[in-house]
Amino acid sequence: MPVRQFLLAATTFSIVAFAMTPASSQTLRYANQGELKSLDPYTLKETTTIAHHAHVYEGLVTRDKELKIAPALAESWEILEPTRWRFHLRKNVKFHNGDPFTADDVIFSADRVRAKGSNFLTNVPSDAKFVKVDDYTVDVKLDSPNPILISQWDGWFIMDKKWCEENNSVAPTPASATTPSHASLHENGTGPFIIESHQPGVKTVFKPNPNWWGKPEHNLKEIVFTPIASAATRVAALLSGEVDVIEPVPTQDIQRVNAGGNAVVLTGPEVRTIFLGMDQVRDELLYSNIKGKNPFKDVRVREAFFKAIDVELIKNRVMRGLSTPSALMIAPQLFVLSKDFVRPKADPDAAKKLMIEAGYPDGFEVTMDCPNDRYVNDADICQAVVGMLARIGVKVNLLAQPKAQYFGKVLKPGGYQTSFYLLGWTPASMDSHNVLYDIMGCRTDPKDSTRGEANLGGYCDKQVDALADKILVEPDIARRDQMIKKAFEIGIKDYGYIPLHQQALAWGVSKKVKLTQRADNQVLLYWATKQE
Repeated sequence: MPVRQFLLAATTFSIVAFAMTPASSQTLRYANQGELKSLDPYTLKETTTIAHHAHVYEGLVTRDKELKIAPALAESWEILEPTRWRFHLRKNVKFHNGDPFTADDVIFSADRVRAKGSNFLTNVPSDAKFVKVDDYTVDVKLDSPNPILISQWDGWFIMDKKWCEENNSVAPTPASATTPSHASLHENGTGPFIIESHQPGVKTVFKPNPNWWGKPEHNLKEIVFTPIASAATRVAALLSGEVDVIEPVPTQDIQRVNAGGNAVVLTGPEVRTIFLGMDQVRDELLYSNIKGKNPFKDVRVREAFFKAIDVELIKNRVMRGLSTPSALMIAPQLFVLSKDFVRPKADPDAAKKLMIEAGYPDGFEVTMDCPNDRYVNDADICQAVVGMLARIGVKVNLLAQPKAQYFGKVLKPGGYQTSFYLLGWTPASMDSHNVLYDIMGCRTDPKDSTRGEANLGGYCDKQVDALADKILVEPDIARRDQMIKKAFEIGIKDYGYIPLHQQALAWGVSKKVKLTQRADNQVLLYWATKQE
């Protein structure tokens, strides 16, 4: 049973599904700090957005309750030869408007997800050629072997070719779009829920799809999602019974929620890495008082920023202990050799010396872009960074915005519009290659326009790219791990990014809702019952 059928939030270690008691069907009321800006499933590669889309859209594959790749719209597949996969599609599946699902929709979706405006360019490799064998069989031909191909498809959903063509939605809706498209305001998936109504920023109502091909494990009548940006209001809504589930619970409110009597806070680890990035491409920063040059092109400045930031202090003061400081751009759960890396302690004095050596004894001024409703305590983290950098003479002008405005700004076409930013990243494939390719890959690769899709600052080291290409096709796990280790060592030496931590999840759950958690406590799997 694919877990993603009933998510309200999904990351590697926070996949959640809801099931209610047969005795009484219920409305599940859920609140998150961020809004659901677009229903177009290719607009924004952001975990909560993908989770909402997963109610209504489905991919060829999904992940099961053990987080292993499982069949979805593809019933089965085989590797006919190292560079050719064959997928057998599920028959008698219909989109919500009644259109049949066929191979034509798969081929259309493969083209659309890699078209200009999509934020999912790297989910389907650029060399993958989709060939229709018949209405329910598709071959995927590759230029070179790719052992993790279907893992990369996690989060890539199939759309209705006919519906998109009829509604002028053949092209993806960019995150920076100022005018909504039909696909951003309406959905037409194959999934277990349909969207009855969608008011961006206000409320989205999901209803069960009576014609879904799968077997429901719930008797929900509806799911009502309401974005509540204010942490205080969100917590109050949970404690008063106005909503059943909230995410996240601010770390400072966890004790109050647990003591309130009506709800409990569930915490668990997550594999999203929160990090800082810097514009290392432009000859002059967009948002700085330094003219005619870019301080971040100097590795000494990047190292100074790294040494000035105290991740232990952020853990203790901002995250209240609910974070794991990171030496790498990937969570330790996803890379076995992460234990070989130790993050050096903060050293503001050494940072000041580096700034002097780089020619900035008095520091400089720069704008920092930060979401304020996306990650746990994101704006507070950014504010802490502002104070830490002030100690080495850097004046940071903090621009903290809701995620819709934040992503609309930093993802603008024609060159990402940021000089210094905070971002979080969960590798969709749960593999280091995703980080090395999407985040650390050179954006200027003339042979691959999708490499570095999420590399907002333009960090580039050709050695990392060369290793990433070898890592993708290497079948020997031990040899592959050593190449991954070398690539991360290069990135650390370059100070291309400043990893901060992996945050912990904090869900507020009404005591009327009972949670079943995986035995190893690594995944929040599903809500088992709700009593009125």
